[in-house]
Amino acid sequence: MKVYEGANIRNVVMMGHGHAGKTSLVSAMLYTAGATQRLGRVDDGTAPTDYDDEEIARKMSIGSGLAYVEWGKTKINVVDTPGFSMFVHEAKMVLPVVEAAIVVVDGVAGVEVVTQRIWSYCEEFQTPRLIVASRMDRERADAERVLESLTRVFGRTVIPLELPIGREKNLSGVVDLVRMKAYTYELGGNGKGKETEIPANLKDQAQEAHEKLVEMIAEGNDTLMEEFFDKGTIPEEDLIPALHDAIREDRIFPVIFSSGLGNIGADRVMDFIVDYTPAPTERESVQGEVTSGNGEPPGRKVADSEPTSLYVFKTVSDPFAGRISYFKAFSGVVKNDAVLQNFTRGSQEKLAHISIMQGKTAVPVPELHAGDIGAVAKLRETLTGDTLGDKSAPIRYPKVSLPEPAITFAIEPKSRADEDKLGVGIHKLMEEDAMLRFFRDAQTKEFLIAGTGQQHIEVAVAKMKKRYHTEVNLKAPKVPYRETIRGRADVQGRHKKQTGGHGQYGDCKIKMEPLPRGGEFEFVNDIFGGAIPKNFIPAVEKGIKDAAARGYLAGFPMTDFKVILYDGSYHDVDSNDLSFQMAGRIAFKKAMEQAKPTLLEPVMGVEITVPDEFAGTIMGDLNSRRGRIQGMDNKGGNTVVKAEVPMAEMLTYGADLTSMTQGRGSFNMEMHHYDVVPSQLQEKIIDKAKAERAEVKDEEE
Repeated sequence: MKVYEGANIRNVVMMGHGHAGKTSLVSAMLYTAGATQRLGRVDDGTAPTDYDDEEIARKMSIGSGLAYVEWGKTKINVVDTPGFSMFVHEAKMVLPVVEAAIVVVDGVAGVEVVTQRIWSYCEEFQTPRLIVASRMDRERADAERVLESLTRVFGRTVIPLELPIGREKNLSGVVDLVRMKAYTYELGGNGKGKETEIPANLKDQAQEAHEKLVEMIAEGNDTLMEEFFDKGTIPEEDLIPALHDAIREDRIFPVIFSSGLGNIGADRVMDFIVDYTPAPTERESVQGEVTSGNGEPPGRKVADSEPTSLYVFKTVSDPFAGRISYFKAFSGVVKNDAVLQNFTRGSQEKLAHISIMQGKTAVPVPELHAGDIGAVAKLRETLTGDTLGDKSAPIRYPKVSLPEPAITFAIEPKSRADEDKLGVGIHKLMEEDAMLRFFRDAQTKEFLIAGTGQQHIEVAVAKMKKRYHTEVNLKAPKVPYRETIRGRADVQGRHKKQTGGHGQYGDCKIKMEPLPRGGEFEFVNDIFGGAIPKNFIPAVEKGIKDAAARGYLAGFPMTDFKVILYDGSYHDVDSNDLSFQMAGRIAFKKAMEQAKPTLLEPVMGVEITVPDEFAGTIMGDLNSRRGRIQGMDNKGGNTVVKAEVPMAEMLTYGADLTSMTQGRGSFNMEMHHYDVVPSQLQEKIIDKAKAERAEVKDEEE
């Protein structure tokens, strides 16, 4: 494999809504460039970038896949990313390492929910964008409708760079509005277009579109504007670099047309990437995080002459090859057997076998120059988001921030053998998926797995079974209710037990009162005159805490209350720590009888994004779930609803939202606060908790 310099490399990411044709377009590019011998298809499991068993079975991208093509004198690194909302975080993870995004939209559907989300990701990272209207050979595919959809949502700077020749099944080529040439294709052919004259029926339309394009390019450049007014046009040799600059500066978002399955226009996509997207070396510099005291973030030019630094943007846990780290060389030349410092973790790593990835196939290379993307296996401690580099020139590139997972399931191993393997399997999956979480709930004692949605969790469970031979059951997590008080109490707790020899004696008087939400527990020692010796006071507190942890109404932990210990008595011989612990427990139970105990439930802060037409349905549904709407916002055809909803009402929300919005809605939620459970529901919760405890007791006996 030839080694490329940064100026001859292009790094692009394929992004867009699910089933828009991203993976098919990548397959067409690889086939057209001669990198593969046949045109890979998602439906028959032969697409080079969808190689995981779960991706093949589900016929959709789940993780980002890497491929490369050599096109002319340029190497194009393409990262193919998922387009379904619960996996789209994979696309965001890739943006720091590419210089341009190819936003793929469906020729029938136009702009969809995820299209808008990935567009906002690109704006966050200031990534130049090209739009490809794909699947243009489908029934009802319409170039005018797609352009209207794009300009309505993203503005007037979206402008066609091509016109399609023919419609739907009669799609036969495209007109290049820069060079004013037509390119015709054979449907399902080798993907290389024949250059011809523009068809007569499109000449007027092409001329008008060309003039609009030239005017838009000239808008941001005074010299070109003068030339445009003088000559009425701009010659091709000036137009191409001017368009390159306009795209790099996010002044123009051009649209071209293709069909991945029909292999029409893939060569034009690659020509476009080479001509118009920025090379890595065109970046001014890559900014690191602030590590020095003066507050100036360090920067590094993308150049071979700079000290070596690389950023790991993806990790794959392969059962055979071990951990594979995908990285971008931001500066210097990365060579085989290099020893680099991991600046994130403070450890050293040896890069034994550098390769570039063609789907799942690793192609060995001796070195990678600044700006290139590669992979290396079996790094000991390095994970996604880490920075490695020359020890003498430290720098740390910022990690991508992701939202918190939206949905949580309880996870139970099916057998004892599965239990032993569970931790290892899940932690390997978490290494490659930044949105997975695994933890144990201290209150309910359940193991919990959290992710972006039900399908996300199901994919993780399927991978665990296939790769690590670990089988688990998923179920809705228990709601971690709490107990508290609304009233006050003043009670005495006395423990007295006389047996042969030493007896037991502890006596305490306490006042109990509620604290504000979030106050948890406060213990006040108000003893005067040694009514209880100082060494026994911690025992009273411990007794109350132990009793509070077991609850009073339904066995849920008690919170948000204050206890004041103000009096008591003791016995010189019979008093000890245990006696005062028991006295504390007795006092707690008596106080709870007076202090109006009640149940608290966790209330989640929820943010739901749906197309405008579903907003009414969502609002009605939230009201039925005891939700309180906190606000609404409109973002380009979508409604964002913010609400506070009890956790008990949100356990199945992922599946419900999918059915209500035809899969076009997304949500995330996080713990917000605890609130009192309505009285009509308290009795049911208490009865259910008591029944569950009785079952556990019977099993133990």
